[in-house]
Amino acid sequence: MLNDLLFSLNSTMPLFLLMVLGFLLTRTGMFTEGFVSVANTFVYHVTLPVMLFRDLALTDIRASFDAGFVGFCAGATVVSILVIWILSRLLFRDRSIVGEFVQASYRSSAAILGAAFIQSIYGTSGMSGLMILGSVPLYNVFAVLILALEAPDRRQQSLSEQLRDSLLSILRNPTLIAIGLGLLASLIRLPIPTMVDKTMERIAVVTTPLALLTIGAGFRGPKAVTQLRPTLLATAVKLLILPAVFLPVAIWCGFTDQKLVALLIMLGSITTPSAYVMAKQMGHEGTLTASVCAATTLLSALTLTLWLFLVRTGGYIL
Repeated sequence: MLNDLLFSLNSTMPLFLLMVLGFLLTRTGMFTEGFVSVANTFVYHVTLPVMLFRDLALTDIRASFDAGFVGFCAGATVVSILVIWILSRLLFRDRSIVGEFVQASYRSSAAILGAAFIQSIYGTSGMSGLMILGSVPLYNVFAVLILALEAPDRRQQSLSEQLRDSLLSILRNPTLIAIGLGLLASLIRLPIPTMVDKTMERIAVVTTPLALLTIGAGFRGPKAVTQLRPTLLATAVKLLILPAVFLPVAIWCGFTDQKLVALLIMLGSITTPSAYVMAKQMGHEGTLTASVCAATTLLSALTLTLWLFLVRTGGYIL
């Protein structure tokens, strides 16, 4: 059991220590808001797509593609969103916070943390691409739908226009484009020259440390205590309830190792900071979303270590 605990701590704590370093560097003024913004853009548009493309292109996707796994990711995403939405409409008298609560409760930092965790443990992020394929497009579509329908004030743009814009943003999403191109490259067995592969490798290696530093740099602790009750409830849903519900089902379905770690990140990682941007753009106040982002970032160091320890001791990951 001690070995399993050390494995869990060795897998999670270096990642969270990088977040802490990012937070401290911001507090000391070494990281400015401008730098963090540019770094986030660089990771999102360049290093993460390169890493995902390379990992998938070098994988024998004919042998490793699992339609059942992608379908499970999509099914768990849809079910969790709809259940949270229905229950939140019944639970909250203040309807103005329903949209933010739902999005903050389901929308994980799946792309960056999924790749970081799987790469930290297994040395490759291949399975995170399949998880992203099954979840991230649904994250975006449902975010637009829910935030539009639950907006405190009606916006001039119609729901159909918002859904159209969301679809276009999904089609232009650099992460999903990289996954699609990586799958294609693997299927046609595209030969990659050594100098190109080495270049991509050196770009990709920047992704995890830079992404984690910027997540920590964006942490705003005081916001976690605003709107305390819905913040704590959404945080519990995000970090504890969703993994408790779906991980046993995933294990029953036979998912282990990289696939189970990818599902753990999809279900129980921090609420992505982009959820705050989306909420503000869709006419919401944004305070609840910012609070949940802060609280999940703070507490996920403990909860992810706990979940990883449990599945490790159960013999479901090696």
